[in-house]
Amino acid sequence: MRVVSWNIHWGCGKDGRIRIHAIIDVLRKLNADVICLQEVAANHPELEGGASANQFKQLSGALGTYQAIEHAPSEIYRHNTPRLFGNLLLSKYRITQVQRHMLPWPADPVSPAGMPRGAIEAVLDAPGGRVRMLTTHLEYYSAVQRAAQVQQLRRLHGEACARASAPGMDGQLDAPFQLGPRPASAIFCGDFNFAPGSSDYDAMLAPPGDTPTLPLVDAWQAARDGQTRAPTVGLHGYKWPDQAACLDYFFVTEDLAPRVRAVEVQSETAASDHQPIVLDLD
Repeated sequence: MRVVSWNIHWGCGKDGRIRIHAIIDVLRKLNADVICLQEVAANHPELEGGASANQFKQLSGALGTYQAIEHAPSEIYRHNTPRLFGNLLLSKYRITQVQRHMLPWPADPVSPAGMPRGAIEAVLDAPGGRVRMLTTHLEYYSAVQRAAQVQQLRRLHGEACARASAPGMDGQLDAPFQLGPRPASAIFCGDFNFAPGSSDYDAMLAPPGDTPTLPLVDAWQAARDGQTRAPTVGLHGYKWPDQAACLDYFFVTEDLAPRVRAVEVQSETAASDHQPIVLDLD
């Protein structure tokens, strides 16, 4: 099972021009089973490069062998036209259910900039068994909002684990109650906007306590056991950030950690200010 996570910066390269075809070319070469994208835009001509096209449709159309799930937490209407900004999940595996989660966005007078944030959660019929795939993009400017969003991701994971272990949650109810199994096993990925070893990083991986929750593990650590982490931003001369850093991750539940074969940062491409990261599971 191969999963790619990538903040595509609405396809805007370092020259300020939008080239969605370059993003698509990279994704085709990576040949993933599941693709999780952040900073996908539609009808946003004011963004650098003029992101006027519907990139959700462009990407899902070009990658037509995948099932596409969209979630735009930022949805602003101008002249009755929705301007969308958010996440896109594409899967070759059968998707049995989807939840689109809005994450907390508390007021923060210290950092008023920012936008609504969300997460896509999809249950996949993967070869090794059903797994929940979650992709997200957390707040960059506000530490208060980002911390609240980390805690909400943990609450959602705890809720899913509790439901997975509860009797009677076997999908035998009539529709629309018949959502089917929502497994405890999960993969979290995306642009988390925190550094390794930060308080938010530690909070994401904190022990679950007494609840029947599968602990989360940093997939890089599971695959590389202390090797120096490759940067996911700050390469190829982009004006942001001012130095190379890691902001993008895969976190997996403890039961999946032994199946992590590799985690790689694809540093060659300059199609976005972030680099795609690739997770391979046995």
